[in-house]
Amino acid sequence: MLRAMIIDDEPLARSNVALLLARDAAISLVGQCGSAEEALAALPAARPDLVFLDVEMPECDGFELLERLGTAPPFAIVFVTAHHQFALRAFEVGALDYLLKPFDDQRFEHVLQRVKERLRVPGETRRFIIRNGNALDVVKFADIDWIEASDYYATVHAAGRAHMLRRSLSELEGELAPYGFQRIHRSAIVNLESVRSLEMREDGEYEVVLAGGQHLRMSRRYRKTIVERIAPT
Repeated sequence: MLRAMIIDDEPLARSNVALLLARDAAISLVGQCGSAEEALAALPAARPDLVFLDVEMPECDGFELLERLGTAPPFAIVFVTAHHQFALRAFEVGALDYLLKPFDDQRFEHVLQRVKERLRVPGETRRFIIRNGNALDVVKFADIDWIEASDYYATVHAAGRAHMLRRSLSELEGELAPYGFQRIHRSAIVNLESVRSLEMREDGEYEVVLAGGQHLRMSRRYRKTIVERIAPT
């Protein structure tokens, strides 16, 4: 059962989407919100897999809502709006699809089917949304090589670029662990898919060597866990 939520300030728009979702026995509607503030309060308990998100809402629009979440949301997004000029930006922040109001039943069914197919791949929609000046960078979990602590921030190293994320490493450790990430030191987390080797230093301690050539110090306390996760028995 796919858990869905609707976030739209127009009651009629929410009702229309809800009626269309009710036709699909594989969908469970877990919430309807009329504002971003209402959604921010409801999302943790609702735990949706899929959110139909209006772009234009009073006080806080759909893009601002995603930014206020502080990280990539653990749900897929379909943006819903009456204005086509938002389409490019919607995909830039990782939306799976885009519904332009008014839409017909056929268009809705097509979008819903595409989203359901995408969600069959675990973790496919997982990503961080990180502010970079006036832009929002979308960083897929799969593209991240490693993350290091940087004072009150974390520096996310992905696809040859560094992104500053205002999150603690402890918080990120819990969020990323189910997706193949492992803490190797109090100041570093690595993507296990990026690990090329474990090398012993002259002092008997080990370093993690990544595919990109980076050598990262590994604490002794994490050694057994890393070996078990890289080559489980």
